[in-house]
Parts: sequence; C-alpha cells; structure tokens
Amino acid sequence: MERIFAKSTLREYWEKNPDCEQYLKTWYDTAMSSDWKNPNEVKKTYVHASILKSNRIVFNIKGNSFRLVAKFNFEKQWVFIKFIGTHVEYSKIDANTI
Repeated sequence: MERIFAKSTLREYWEKNPDCEQYLKTWYDTAMSSDWKNPNEVKKTYVHASILKSNRIVFNIKGNSFRLVAKFNFEKQWVFIKFIGTHVEYSKIDANTI
C-alpha cells in the first residue's frame, strides 16, 4: 500500500477544478491500493504514464487534459505529489526538478 503526500493537495486542486475530481480520486484510490515496487510496475497499471529520472512519474489525468507529477520512494512506499495542472501549465514546468 502506497502512502501519498498529501491528499489535501489533490483535494485543493479538484475543489478549484471540479471536472477532474473523479479522475484524481480514481488515481488516488488506485495508488493507495497498489504495491508498486518500481516504475515498470506503475507502467503496467498506467500504460501512458511517463517515467522520468529520480523516480518521478507523469500521469495523464482525464484523457491528458491534466497532468500529475509524482515522486516515488518505492522502498518506503511513499508518493509525493509534486505538481497537478493542465497540459498547458505542465508545458511550462520542468517535471524533473519541480
């Protein structure tokens, strides 16, 4: 079971963007119930996720309308939410360093 830091980040985002609420909740529930040991296992669940350096993974949310960047500590089963935003907002950041 993953531990996600912090669900409040997701909640704050979906309160401002209600059209992605159910998609973020589904991502959260999936991550919480998964026992991913490495990025390749994440890819088995999320085929369209992009694996970056330093155990960062970019998830397409709501048909790629939104992007979620998470940093994983697979050993401790921790997931840190680094960014949530629209595809346009994502294009303005460096997902490897945010």
